[in-house]
Amino acid sequence: MKELYMVIYYVIVNIIGLLIMREDKKRAQQHAWRISEKTLFLIALLGGALGETIGMYTYRHKTKHPSFTVGFPLFMLLHIAFIYIILK
Repeated sequence: MKELYMVIYYVIVNIIGLLIMREDKKRAQQHAWRISEKTLFLIALLGGALGETIGMYTYRHKTKHPSFTVGFPLFMLLHIAFIYIILK
């Protein structure tokens, strides 16, 4: 049962990650108030790194920032390890 809850959680948080990257790109194009990098990294840390990485490359947003192109995949690896330990 806990596996189902984890799948639901990760699906939701990654959809949020994808949508927040889209929103930040849209705001950047409109020169509007932006979503802080701290918020983007918090979502990645909470499990949304895959969604944000997909959003980063889909919307071509933050792709020139090594902190994102390296940081998000590192968060993904940490979450894979976390899931492995929890489900073991």
